[in-house]
Amino acid sequence: MKTNSCETTNLSTARLLLSMFSRYSFVIMILLTLHSLTFAKSKERSLIAKGAKPEKLAGDFAFTEGPACDHEGNIFFTDQPNNKIFKWSTDNKLSLFEENYGRANGLYFDRKGNLISCSDEKNELWSIAPDGKVKVLVKDFEGKKLNGPNDLWIAPNGGIYLTDPFYKRPWWDHQSSEQDGQYVYYLAPGASKLIKVVTDFEQPNGIIGTPDGKYLYIADIKGNKTWRYSINADGTLSGKKLFTELGSDGMTIDNKGNIYLTGNGVTIFNCDGVKIENIPIPEDWTANVCFGGKDGHLLFITASKSVYGIKMKVKGVR
Repeated sequence: MKTNSCETTNLSTARLLLSMFSRYSFVIMILLTLHSLTFAKSKERSLIAKGAKPEKLAGDFAFTEGPACDHEGNIFFTDQPNNKIFKWSTDNKLSLFEENYGRANGLYFDRKGNLISCSDEKNELWSIAPDGKVKVLVKDFEGKKLNGPNDLWIAPNGGIYLTDPFYKRPWWDHQSSEQDGQYVYYLAPGASKLIKVVTDFEQPNGIIGTPDGKYLYIADIKGNKTWRYSINADGTLSGKKLFTELGSDGMTIDNKGNIYLTGNGVTIFNCDGVKIENIPIPEDWTANVCFGGKDGHLLFITASKSVYGIKMKVKGVR
């Protein structure tokens, strides 16, 4: 039977299309496989416990800040506009710890069980004993009021690093800063006077150090960057290195060395500054974060008018 040129052309086209389909199908299969492997690797890399999601633990506050964990795993946090410090216990109960305690902002426990408070009602640093007795650790710098102590970290030797940005508060009777800049300070163990350790930030805020006392991470929230420093034997800092181009309000660290930044939810980075994941929080602003709970695996999050918790694979360190 004789085949005309039109039939020959159609047959060739069909063969070409079949060949192309086979090739593209193979490519699609490879892409789907790669996507599946990437997704599986991403799930495996996640630091969130399997099936865990952020859970609202309590609400109806004015603005929550400063979570800190004691040696038992209880978490203390502030409702700064209402001048109250609350306790979230290891048995998941909320109670009022203290009120009218200097409008505490950032909090951190020292090794003696005292709650160290950035009490910015009078721009001071306080030590609050377990029985509620207050000792003022720092009330000024070179005779002038601090801007407003905001966040702190206590090194293994007991030295305190303190960020001092200027955020004008409605409870102040002054409208401008007495200091000539917004700095990071260090209070050596047993000392009563601060020393400046960082002077080139636009607005320092979140701060956290490594449990071995070797490195300190500090966020320049206005500059939208977080930096890493080496901690020298005398408490001064050196080796400034950009950690990530993201600022932060509060910060914490886990037992694998990952760093947690806050603002738009909680964003987690490994120790090299590579982003691992973001935990969205359904609030306008995520202010601060810490680990706590009986086993240390609860990531406790202060966000606007509420507090949240989520179970993690990793846990906190002190």
